[in-house]
Amino acid sequence: MIAKLILDKKREGKALGSAEIREFINGFTRGEIPDYQMSALAMAICCMGMNARETADLTDAMMRSGRCLDWSVPTADKHSTGGVGDKLSLVIQPLAAACGVAVPSLTGRGLGLTGGTADKLETIPGYSCSQSLERFQEIAANVGVSMAVQTDEICPADKKLYALRDVTGTVASIPLITGSILSKKLAEGAHTLVFDVKFGCGAFMKTVEEAKALASSLVGGARAAGRNSAALVTDMNEPLGFAVGNANEVVEALTMLSCGDRRLDDIADLCVEFAARMVALEKCIPHGEARAMCLTKLKDGSAKAKFLSMVEAHGGDMNRFEALLKQPTAKFRVQAMKSGYVSAIDAEKVAKVAFALGAGREKAGDKIDPLAGVTLAVKRGDKVSVGSPLATLETTRGQEALERLASDILKAFAITASRPEPRKLIEAVVE
Repeated sequence: MIAKLILDKKREGKALGSAEIREFINGFTRGEIPDYQMSALAMAICCMGMNARETADLTDAMMRSGRCLDWSVPTADKHSTGGVGDKLSLVIQPLAAACGVAVPSLTGRGLGLTGGTADKLETIPGYSCSQSLERFQEIAANVGVSMAVQTDEICPADKKLYALRDVTGTVASIPLITGSILSKKLAEGAHTLVFDVKFGCGAFMKTVEEAKALASSLVGGARAAGRNSAALVTDMNEPLGFAVGNANEVVEALTMLSCGDRRLDDIADLCVEFAARMVALEKCIPHGEARAMCLTKLKDGSAKAKFLSMVEAHGGDMNRFEALLKQPTAKFRVQAMKSGYVSAIDAEKVAKVAFALGAGREKAGDKIDPLAGVTLAVKRGDKVSVGSPLATLETTRGQEALERLASDILKAFAITASRPEPRKLIEAVVE
């Protein structure tokens, strides 16, 4: 009866009390409130919304449904809402750690078109993202950075609720998205949280306005929980960098950590910007000072050393990774059909091709092909001629589908007579 009264109240658009939200989530976690009533509340929230206080209470209740970690050292983490070619965490987290901020980062596996940082890391033979919370804390404290997947001890309420949201059409709700993202990050225990909220065809949030609303909700919720926080709203209409897949994204991240390709300077600069926000907020120093520190640590190899130390601590073997990259694969190079300037590269279309090649999974438990993916040969603004290489498709699943997918990848490229304006990666900063 109490659950029904809460459902009636939210259905009528009224704000729920803190105790009502807490008891509903606790009851659901314990199995006392059935799935159909939780689904009804999720739909009511999706339709009627929640105010900032309600969203903070929902986040807090979900966070407290499981274990919450605590740290005695300066800690920060960065969360991305997901994108195409988004290997930035592989650079940002070790870079912040190289600046003296411990980075305990619980990350995720890919599902659908969104790639998972855990999948990329686990293409390194031996690397295990599945660590106990005790081992996760040990690595983060001793190495300075650990990237692992969430255990069942962290936010069980969110795990149960997300499974319902996925099948009841209630994923697209800013209060529910905020509660899901933030509860896990708060439980992780980092003192500073920086968010990368993406917009565009390759992102969950399609418009700048939606992304800004989510960014404001995340930052506001983090601050309400007593954490330092900021968010960057970034463009995801085109892939980040050239590599879209898993192993090839690790290679590209290592290239950025080695400052080895000037064509990646814009993406590397974005990584520096995120790391600098983490360091500045956690160390309480000016942003310019933190940015200069991050640039130094990137250029002198300290960030790469942190990444390699993390890989070793998680059981990864870089020699075996190099051997993996030499395994035979089927490849197909796609060439330009006309001359001009590359004015756009549709991130969603590229992601769909990489997925079809085997770089993603349709459902949890599916195996990915670590070597499958798309490697772009050009970026926005490049001049091409007929026959110029645009991309290479790669898979270990055979040659058959490559020619069909080649026509699909061609549709991702817009080639025009005039050079486009430079890409603006950061649309807004929310602090």
